[in-house]
Amino acid sequence: MDAKPARQDYIATLDLLRLAAALAVVFFHYFFRGAASEGALAQGYPSVAPVALYGYLGVNLFFLISGFVIAWSAEGRFWQEFAIARFVRLYPGYLLCMTITFVIIAAFGAPLFSASLGQYAANLSMFAPALGQPFMDGVYWSILLELVFYGWVTLALIGGVFQKWKLGLIFIWLVISASNEFFIESRAARLLFITEFGPFFAAGVLVHHIHAHGRSLAALLLLGAAFLLSCSTLSVTQQWMLNEYGIAVSQPHLVIANFVMHSLLIGAVLLRRYVVPSALTLALGGLTYPLYLLHQKIGYIAINAVAPLVGKWAAALGCAALMVLISWAIWRYFERPTQRWAKAWIGRAIDAALARFRGTSGAQVAE
Repeated sequence: MDAKPARQDYIATLDLLRLAAALAVVFFHYFFRGAASEGALAQGYPSVAPVALYGYLGVNLFFLISGFVIAWSAEGRFWQEFAIARFVRLYPGYLLCMTITFVIIAAFGAPLFSASLGQYAANLSMFAPALGQPFMDGVYWSILLELVFYGWVTLALIGGVFQKWKLGLIFIWLVISASNEFFIESRAARLLFITEFGPFFAAGVLVHHIHAHGRSLAALLLLGAAFLLSCSTLSVTQQWMLNEYGIAVSQPHLVIANFVMHSLLIGAVLLRRYVVPSALTLALGGLTYPLYLLHQKIGYIAINAVAPLVGKWAAALGCAALMVLISWAIWRYFERPTQRWAKAWIGRAIDAALARFRGTSGAQVAE
């Protein structure tokens, strides 16, 4: 474990909440989806599958947390600082985990999974479907939506409107989301404006706004509107689940689960003083990203290989524990040092480019 003390300016409860969301997704994939999705797992877990079914909502919880964290990250920053911070946070870990997934699928994935060099090359961009290739692992779809969200925040920072017009921008976003989900039903708009999951990101941003700037009637009304809209947009995934698996969480239970997720985020912020930031909480939050990226297809391959030897329960639980350990190692020994190096290198490169530009501009003025 890293002995270096954690920073005191972050909310440790959010790291614990992020870990809970990641483990919920792992639970969903290993104990429900693996057997339900075209036999990715040779054996199912029918006794816990009805509970594991709820685990996919961990992604929605991730989006809630992301809205809060990204608003915090953007607060008082220039757009360059924000963009660099997001790039070094996402890409190094993604590159390593995607490469590991590719190698393991290529070596051990047949007959269930396959991967080509063309697919690997396309996935280097993080936008593989736009290049005509599938994601290396299906979980990457949510990373794409995160990138779209980051892009809009970056544009707002460039335009100088993120702080000034934040509530107005969220109002417009919610109107676009409601219009598209209820009336237009455009797939392009759903991707460009994240209209299905936008209310979750927006709610996270609003919780941060209230946390940082105090309660206001406008912010509270927008938060209520975002919650109500998210209750409705959850039905999109519900319908997909029905079409894909023939089963889905009922609408009343989705509303209850959604209320719980929003309450967990708000509770994590309100109770932040009761969980002391530490190296442990930092590590638990840090490992969630590689865990999310690595666990699905590699986990299916590992569980199928080991289950005949130790039994399906030991295989699934052991695989989950091993994935957590590997994810911690990636975070500790790869992501953290690589992020520090990348941030310093990019910063120096930008400074050098700006210096050259100023020098060129100065020479032109002198002439």
